[in-house]
Amino acid sequence: MTEDPKRLSRAFRHSLSLSRPPGPGLEISRRAVEDQLRICGHKRDADVFELFLSHQELTDVIDLSRFKNLKYLWLHHNKLHGIIFLTRNYCLTELYLNNNAIIEIEGLHCLPSLHILLLHHNELTNIDTTVKELKGMLNLKTLSLYQNPFCQYNLYRLYIIYHLPGVELLDRIQVTEKERRSMITIFNHKKAHIVQSIAFRGKIDASWDPKSPFKQKPAQRVPSDFAFANNVDKTVFANPEDAVFVRSMKRSKMAFTSLNWDTVPTREERYLEEKGTEPAQMLTITLR
Repeated sequence: MTEDPKRLSRAFRHSLSLSRPPGPGLEISRRAVEDQLRICGHKRDADVFELFLSHQELTDVIDLSRFKNLKYLWLHHNKLHGIIFLTRNYCLTELYLNNNAIIEIEGLHCLPSLHILLLHHNELTNIDTTVKELKGMLNLKTLSLYQNPFCQYNLYRLYIIYHLPGVELLDRIQVTEKERRSMITIFNHKKAHIVQSIAFRGKIDASWDPKSPFKQKPAQRVPSDFAFANNVDKTVFANPEDAVFVRSMKRSKMAFTSLNWDTVPTREERYLEEKGTEPAQMLTITLR
């Protein structure tokens, strides 16, 4: 009886990938790594802090766990489909994987020091799996995921911000406080309800009921013996819109005056003999 490969653990699947015979893709990547080591003059693996392997037409990459101090890795503009070559590179802080054909990012959870991750222009389709893999990266601040299939989903950006609160720059756009408040309101109704109750000093019922997210207190009626003050309009309108219109017409007027710069001649126009100078006009805007 054979076991389903899909149910194998990640560690076992990685051991299978290491024990497989070297193919042409691995041989090409091995030569590319050796060329970089020779160009940089590195004689020891411990001295390697960066590897530039972009634009090499790579379909696979050899295991890079021997470079314990690797911090910067450029693999953009290749033909990679997966990431199984980064297992013990715990010092890696910047990883550039954009413009590949990556369909899953299994293995990135082993990189706790990662600060910058570029994954745009790939073939990622499962946003839940992607977010689950990136959740353990507490130091991740810069992330790019645009031009992936799952980016077409509604609320994609807010979904990423909600599940990865540490990210400050997403898809080359700074994450704003307004987006953080919006994602709480959309994806965490319970927390949003509690925040609202705190903001209004507990004037609303903060108890949580999924069937009735926001409980409303019964409207307070004016007592029968209540007397209006003399300065209150006691007119009763059948249509509320009429009441709003009458109230708006009683507001004080505000006037804003500014210079109409279109009527101010330029320096060249001032010295033209055939054009006379006219006084500048003022614009006045009145608001109620």
